[in-house]
Amino acid sequence: MVEDFVREFAKLLANHPEDVEVVLNKINDTYAQITIYANKADAGKIIGKEGKMIGAIKTLISGCKAKDGVSYKINVQPKE
Repeated sequence: MVEDFVREFAKLLANHPEDVEVVLNKINDTYAQITIYANKADAGKIIGKEGKMIGAIKTLISGCKAKDGVSYKINVQPKE
């Protein structure tokens, strides 16, 4: 659910939505890491000025912790 939301949101922000990939790495029952791989030009757009866009995404996802009890960490990586 969270992974799909992040993927679709990142695609809306990107100029090259076909290059966006989202990988969910579940560490344990209470912690997971989401990595967004995007075109080099789009990685900056997803992060936003002063990290405000990725901060907004993190805020939305923190609400999911109340529902499923999992904390999420989000990273953005430029695609090679």
